[in-house]
Amino acid sequence: MKEVILCYQGEMALKGLNKATFEAALAKALRFRVRELGKFQVYKAQSTMYVEPRDEEAAANFDEAFKRVSQVFGLAALSRAAVCEKDFEAIKATAESYLGETLRGLRTFKVEAKRSDKSFPMKSPEISRELGGFLLSKHPHLKVDVHHPDIVVMVEVRDYGAYIHGPKVPGPGGLPVGTSGRAVNMLSGGIDSPVAAWYMARRGLALHHIHFASPPYTSEAAKRKVQTLAQTISGYTGSCVLYVVPYTTPQEYIRDHAPDVLFTVLMRRSMMRIANRIAKEIDAKALVTGESLAQVASQTLMALACTDAAQDLPILRPLIGMDKTEIVEVARRIGTFETSILPYEDCCTIFTPPHPKTKPTLAEVEAAEAEMPGLAALEEQAAKDVERIRIDMRKAAGDEDDLLL
Repeated sequence: MKEVILCYQGEMALKGLNKATFEAALAKALRFRVRELGKFQVYKAQSTMYVEPRDEEAAANFDEAFKRVSQVFGLAALSRAAVCEKDFEAIKATAESYLGETLRGLRTFKVEAKRSDKSFPMKSPEISRELGGFLLSKHPHLKVDVHHPDIVVMVEVRDYGAYIHGPKVPGPGGLPVGTSGRAVNMLSGGIDSPVAAWYMARRGLALHHIHFASPPYTSEAAKRKVQTLAQTISGYTGSCVLYVVPYTTPQEYIRDHAPDVLFTVLMRRSMMRIANRIAKEIDAKALVTGESLAQVASQTLMALACTDAAQDLPILRPLIGMDKTEIVEVARRIGTFETSILPYEDCCTIFTPPHPKTKPTLAEVEAAEAEMPGLAALEEQAAKDVERIRIDMRKAAGDEDDLLL
């Protein structure tokens, strides 16, 4: 039996003259996700993308293809569907063959039909009625429930054939990655920053990541943890580069020359300036952080205002109004939570003062920086000495157990 993946657009369907650009980006992303699994054909018809296996290898890898396609941003929903000729006898036989085993384990059902091909002789209500009667004859234990059925049997009569499937699976939504430009995500290794990357990629941003490492205060295991996080979310965000900034010297300089209560906000401003340099080198138009309002001392409204003033690129904070429990829920869903909670120090947790100032003013922060004339040169050198690590979305994420060695 021939199967295809039907991919339904969400807000992309509402686009105007630039709709073709978004659809081309979505088709490109779908082709890339399945290209190693065999020969698949990806094409569009009637605002739906089709992912169709064209050889035995592709058919054998259909389950994996569906999993990969389900992570592509821009899809409101998707479904596995059996394809048959646009003949009602063929539709009946295919529905029973494809969904009969599922129906045997359920109590209620209903049939919904959609006739996009108006040349098909039966109208949608007639298809639903006749197919429902046929399935009842095959499964007399079933009852029809049009309001709350255990399963909805879908029949779509389209240009290229008839498609029979069960309920649609929700997709991740959003827009195809890359259609909204490019940004740099500040990837610390904690719970929040991978979730922030997921949310912004969902809005069409292509992302690279910046991580600040401070050896010997932070370990190689901590860096591998961040690589694992970048690899995990690359299943959604696509291949990228992880920029690892050697931040030990600037961080020690701030510790030794800055007022203790301002250490955190001064360090954040320093990181933003370095991130700004790297972002402009790769033509990224914004920075992304996992900050949530008032979660910690550096994320109060006044502290964020001081951080923003350090550089001139927009700072996108998709988690700004979320509670920690909401962020954790998303982290679990996208598969980053267990890695994020591995107990390794990152540079944001070392040298932390016991009582950082929660309401710093820009004037006092800039006055403190004026007393650190050597900081700019150290930041410039750190940006030059950055390590570039290529993250390939086609590779599986590293084994978390390796991080414990």
